[in-house]
Amino acid sequence: MDLGLKGKVALVTGGSKGIGKASAEMLAQEGAHVAIVARGKPLAEQVAAEIARGTGVKTLALVGDMSKGEDANRVVRQTHEHFGRIDILVNCAGSSPGGSIELLREEHWMESLDLKFMGYVRTCTAVTPIMKKQKSGRIINVIGNDGIKPIYFELTPGAANAAGINFTQAIAEDLGRHGILVNCINPGPVDTERWWGLVRTLARERNISEQAANALAVKSIPLGRLCTPQEVAFLVAMLAADKASFVNGACITIDGGQRKAIMDA
Repeated sequence: MDLGLKGKVALVTGGSKGIGKASAEMLAQEGAHVAIVARGKPLAEQVAAEIARGTGVKTLALVGDMSKGEDANRVVRQTHEHFGRIDILVNCAGSSPGGSIELLREEHWMESLDLKFMGYVRTCTAVTPIMKKQKSGRIINVIGNDGIKPIYFELTPGAANAAGINFTQAIAEDLGRHGILVNCINPGPVDTERWWGLVRTLARERNISEQAANALAVKSIPLGRLCTPQEVAFLVAMLAADKASFVNGACITIDGGQRKAIMDA
């Protein structure tokens, strides 16, 4: 199926690794030009070059920390100046420190909210005037199922994700009349570096091996495995597609039907 993305311009934050990288690759495979934002310049440039070689689309590597307002504004501006438009914003930058309430300090909460929540707010705020002028646009926030399925050792991600879901649905109501569709995707455990960081936290808290901690997570998923970044990226591409023209304010969970209570077993 032709998703109608050929020649569109996508800005992907967190685009050098994991879900962000997979999303940038899949959008490029569908013909979209892609700007990749990451904190590290060498990896961002490497991934952008690989995508350009593999797909023939135009790419742009940008360095930015989405916990900084000036960086968020700059990467949006640079993408717009380089390509002349921004049709798709994929927010995928940011991880949150795991841990139970007794081990978390106030700075952990602020770190999570500043990057995982406010980072999304900053890029959405910066891109909105551009998309309003175009009278079209897609904003896809990759958030996480902790916001709707809480668990005790993912407190800071859960708080940031719940705020992100609320924010996504609220701005969808406001921006839809301008032709801007805003949706979010809520993955469960995905086989990325971020996930293995949470596994290490669980292992320390439960005094078990990382292998045993990961097995608990897998046990909580009826499908019996972790999600892949490409499976999430497929949803990103579908929400960006021309034919998804009446999907607005949706929050799509992709966690294999995970029941987190099993992880306490």
